[in-house]
Amino acid sequence: MDHGNGHQNGAPNGNGAPNGHGGQNGNGEALPPPPPEIPTDVVPLRAEPEQPKKKRLPVARRGLASRGQKIQLLSNHFKVNVSKVDGHFFHYSVNLLYEDGRPVDGKGVGRKVIDKVQSTYHTELAGKNFAYDGEKSLFTVGPLPQNKLEFTVVVEDAPSSRNNGNASPDNGGFDNDSDRKRMRRPYHSKTYKVEISFAAKIPMQAIADAIRGQESENSQEALRVLDIILRQHAAKQGCLLVRQSFFRNDPKNFTDVGGGVLGCRGFHSSFRGTQAGLSLNIDVSTTMIIQPGPVIDFLISNQNSRDPFTIDWAKAKRTLKNLRIKTTTSNQEFKITGLSELPCKEQMFTLKQKGANANGEADTIEVTVYDYFVNHRGINLRYSADLPCINVGKSKKPTYFPLELCSLVSLQRYTKALNTLQRSSLVEKSRQKPKERMDTLSHALRSSNYDAEPMLRSCAITISSQFAQIEGRVLNAPKLKVGNGDDFFPRNGRWNFNNKVHFLLLALLSSEFETLHSVWVVRSLNSYSIYVQKLVEPIKLEKWAVVNFSARCDIRSLVRDLIKCGQMKGIMIEPPFDVFEENPQVRRAPPLVRVEKMFAQIQEKLPGAPQFLLCLLPERKNCEIYGPWKKKNLADYGIVTQCMAPTRVNDQYLTNLLLKINAKLGGLNSKLAVEQNPSIPLVSKVPTLILGMDVSHGSPGHSDIPSIAAVVSSRQWPLISRYRACVRTQASKVEMIDNLFKRVSDTEDQGIIREILLDFYTSSGKRKPEQIIIFRDGVSESQFSQVLNKELGQIIEACKFLDEKWNPKFTVIVAQKNHHTKFFQPGSPDNVPPGTVIDNKVCHPRNYDFYMCAHAGMIGTTRPTHYHVLLDEIGFSPDDLQELVHSLSYVYQRSTTAISVVAPVCYAHLAATQVGQFLKFEDTSETSSSQGGGVTAAEAIPVPQLPRLEGKVCNSMFFC
Repeated sequence: MDHGNGHQNGAPNGNGAPNGHGGQNGNGEALPPPPPEIPTDVVPLRAEPEQPKKKRLPVARRGLASRGQKIQLLSNHFKVNVSKVDGHFFHYSVNLLYEDGRPVDGKGVGRKVIDKVQSTYHTELAGKNFAYDGEKSLFTVGPLPQNKLEFTVVVEDAPSSRNNGNASPDNGGFDNDSDRKRMRRPYHSKTYKVEISFAAKIPMQAIADAIRGQESENSQEALRVLDIILRQHAAKQGCLLVRQSFFRNDPKNFTDVGGGVLGCRGFHSSFRGTQAGLSLNIDVSTTMIIQPGPVIDFLISNQNSRDPFTIDWAKAKRTLKNLRIKTTTSNQEFKITGLSELPCKEQMFTLKQKGANANGEADTIEVTVYDYFVNHRGINLRYSADLPCINVGKSKKPTYFPLELCSLVSLQRYTKALNTLQRSSLVEKSRQKPKERMDTLSHALRSSNYDAEPMLRSCAITISSQFAQIEGRVLNAPKLKVGNGDDFFPRNGRWNFNNKVHFLLLALLSSEFETLHSVWVVRSLNSYSIYVQKLVEPIKLEKWAVVNFSARCDIRSLVRDLIKCGQMKGIMIEPPFDVFEENPQVRRAPPLVRVEKMFAQIQEKLPGAPQFLLCLLPERKNCEIYGPWKKKNLADYGIVTQCMAPTRVNDQYLTNLLLKINAKLGGLNSKLAVEQNPSIPLVSKVPTLILGMDVSHGSPGHSDIPSIAAVVSSRQWPLISRYRACVRTQASKVEMIDNLFKRVSDTEDQGIIREILLDFYTSSGKRKPEQIIIFRDGVSESQFSQVLNKELGQIIEACKFLDEKWNPKFTVIVAQKNHHTKFFQPGSPDNVPPGTVIDNKVCHPRNYDFYMCAHAGMIGTTRPTHYHVLLDEIGFSPDDLQELVHSLSYVYQRSTTAISVVAPVCYAHLAATQVGQFLKFEDTSETSSSQGGGVTAAEAIPVPQLPRLEGKVCNSMFFC
């Protein structure tokens, strides 16, 4: 039977019914009747296309602020003059192929190939200079002779210029041709085909547009071309490139942070459009690299081993894979593909002999790697005999070298997360005082020699060597309220509850004062009166206990000093109900078991749930008990807890501890005077909610660990010092928060914002917020649109879901710490004073942004926070908004200093980090990457949900 024809006899219309009526389909079922005929006098309605939602864009600057004392500053921006704006950048796409037509997939070869094209075909390319990004894009000033060009070049696979680039290939000490073939030496030449095709034309006028703040695709692309020129210039100088940061191979720039890892100091360099025109922003930058030198030295340091014979070789194999080495027998680089299964003295391979046998073939013998290098090559091996060999070949065609002949080449990035000790070592060793940093930046600009870069000369670009001169302003510190209704004025961004006194005016005018036991004492009429600062809202601690996880300390003395210190601050602390000591038999048990055993003890002895548990941990950092302990207390039982490692306990330590305990249990340590007598412009007049939003991501290389989104929210309006946190998991490495609005039915929303709005309503006298101020941390300028349209869109949906007629006003501000602008006081070794704000010269030419250094930079060089105002429906004046941001740096309850970023953002980071510890010891994160060899990008990774905090603590400042 023929099924290939769509028609049968008697069925010309294909449906088995010649006239269209009463027909049947192929299954014998009756077809529906045709539609009715349309009368001739009917005028069809025009279908209106659905209007796309209007996209929100960042608002323009409303003007400059003026409050504060003026101060002259310098910045690490260097003025750029662009004389030529009438030409065009021509963008070409680059396609690299091997001789047989296979695409080139290896990184790093592109620049060598394009350099060879430029030198070989200089005439055919009309003498044009290139700006090449190392991958698929190439730019020229003016066009190439043709829109599509194809070239063939031969490139010697020479050593990388990044590592002793003056070395020349030689025979590496190999005795004969068969040796060279066997080692598969990579120095032989390779042939490449290069296709260069026209892609786009970018007017150089777009640079001038970018300076004026007229952002377009062209202006962004024009600045990108200039940054690519900087990258290419650094690459030609042999630098390691990490985005716009460049690192030279100079041991003077290396600092050892432990574990076989070095901090490598380099510099960041990028062009930016500012109010003062185009500038070059140069800053000190640091990246982590593998310790160069003998592989064995690196492994011993990395694993903290005593000698080569105590190394974990399974771990070493993972660590070394894909690292580049040189051998003492060769000047060539090899990439490590693995380790041999057997030790060097047992690992066999087939060695071809010189000459040929009767059949014309080379004779072969089986030898060990050790025997070959010692007896055939005459190389003395001191300790390699019993260690694995390094394999630089393929798994089926291995090429082995004894370990002691191999050295790691320099400038290989270390991309894993640093441990706590490495981080603190890096911070300490990479600090630079302002004057030292300025000298380093001046030297970096001189040594970069940008005036010699042909592409910059083609653009007629010159760069000043002088730091930009800027006028800043120093805002007055806000007045604080402390205990007994006293006012307090912070000095240099700091205040202190530890042994400080308020002087009565009478005492200051008529009495002597002296220091006694670090407490200021006022002496008047031969009598002493001591005035000690107390917390503004201290709590009373009654039902509490101490839990000791095998920490060594005198607990009786610790409790006595804590009670005494608390009394000085106004916190009344009763003696603890009990001290629970860990059973020594469970010290080596897994963390979850230790926590469970401890809680069994607590439940057995305590008459009811305690108000608070003080937990003593044996290690100060990275204690494995921390996560399970916090989860048990906060999620399972609703108990406030404070962890501490009782080392170097003194009055200041106990004061800091009590600040955290007081805030967690509902007290306040200090607050702004403008909160006490509500007078914050616009904020105190109508109910205003303040949000801090942040997303915390897992360590590099852990795609199975979910990201943690945290949103903290103010409560008890008109206060702006009290907050609570809502924390959720989301897909790994996703920066935009996707749980702000989560509609599960027509009447139910399980998103973050609904929870926050309901808490604000109940804690603020049953009033809905009419204004919402959002501080967003951790997003780059390319993500501003998503914050304004995706995240803000979700927040508005959550509001409308609660009340369709509700239209709160929004102000959206992004806080950025990860930028490269710094400020200096000319002629002074000190950092800029706390309260310094800058909104001119180096800020965006159009958008609303400003820099603020609210804190006192005591060590290193102060890093300002860069605030971007994306939306301001509330309508703050520039002065009022900067004052609000400044004040929010003084409401951080964990310390008695102004902090570098507004407290809500800092709290969001703390909450995400602490609750993220809940997942650290769950089965989901421990095993998901080990099943089936990991997860591909195409596979959906289930996101483990965080347990909700118990009702008694969910509205507390547990994150303090």
